[in-house]
Amino acid sequence: MHKVAVLHSAIRENGSKDELDVIVQAQEVSQALHSLGYLPVPLPFFLDLNRMKESLINIAPLLVVNLVETVDGKGCFIHFAPSLLDAQGIPFTGCGTEAVFMSSNKMVAKKMLAANGVPTPPAVFIGDEQGAVNAFNGHYIIKSVWEHASIGIDESSVVKASRIKDMVREIFRRQACLGGEAFAEAYIEGREFNIAIIEGDAGQPEVLPPAEILFDAYPPGKPRIVDYSAKWDECSFEFQHTPRSFEFPVEDAPLLRRLGEIALDCWRIFSLRGYARIDFRVDFRGMPWVLEVNANPCLSSDGGFIAAAKEAGFRIEDIVSRLIRVAIARGIRQHDFTCSRNYIFD
Repeated sequence: MHKVAVLHSAIRENGSKDELDVIVQAQEVSQALHSLGYLPVPLPFFLDLNRMKESLINIAPLLVVNLVETVDGKGCFIHFAPSLLDAQGIPFTGCGTEAVFMSSNKMVAKKMLAANGVPTPPAVFIGDEQGAVNAFNGHYIIKSVWEHASIGIDESSVVKASRIKDMVREIFRRQACLGGEAFAEAYIEGREFNIAIIEGDAGQPEVLPPAEILFDAYPPGKPRIVDYSAKWDECSFEFQHTPRSFEFPVEDAPLLRRLGEIALDCWRIFSLRGYARIDFRVDFRGMPWVLEVNANPCLSSDGGFIAAAKEAGFRIEDIVSRLIRVAIARGIRQHDFTCSRNYIFD
């Protein structure tokens, strides 16, 4: 029976709900691996890279399922896991080091999107105030540069300001609750969509059924955002009134087609692989805006990616099986290329 390491974020003592979710992912993926005939070996990822290297050598896995979202509780270290696996030459599921780094750093991601003509809300980063656009004479939302899972975001994160210096002051004020470096992004009033993509056996990306997050019974004036409560606090109004829907009227077909096209553009721009999820806002004119490019999104059964996969007829075992096949095939191709290159230059 082949061993597959299930690499996941190490949970800190008194870990928050978003941190604990990775254990659910690891358990569900491990169950899927077992049903597929593999021996799953859960492995928490720590900041001590020598320790991690030795653990991987001792396990000697066929490959690794990479579920790492944070390291030492920090999103800015997320790329350490694929970087170590790349250095060790171990095949792993999901996106590579560069894609994980570039998509996880929202400042880098937004600049890449804009440079490639993909619409993303204008933003201001500390130290780059001169790059601010006049469109900021209105509402904006303060976000973390590195942290995901809507950490530190609530309805008070949407603020109105007319001057750049006021916005910068607000960014500094909120950095602590956002886990560090933060930025301001123009708030797009409108609808919210998730587009999930999975890589096929032939290497081609496949767009899964689009999902819309509904803001059900939200009172006037309440920001329609998927904040921390909407994702993690099951007793909150936000959690109970933001259902995911896969049902759309016929007139939405052109919009959904456009969202899929933009999502595939993001796949190519960031050299994504394995699986990903692209988050959008669509304004009242019907204009799509890319909010985030999520490399290696959550694989728990109640997460958006698996929900879209189930809507397409996949079981979690089907998803895990495909991710493994794609990772192994890529590892074989890379090995063949390396051997060929060494032969040529030796």
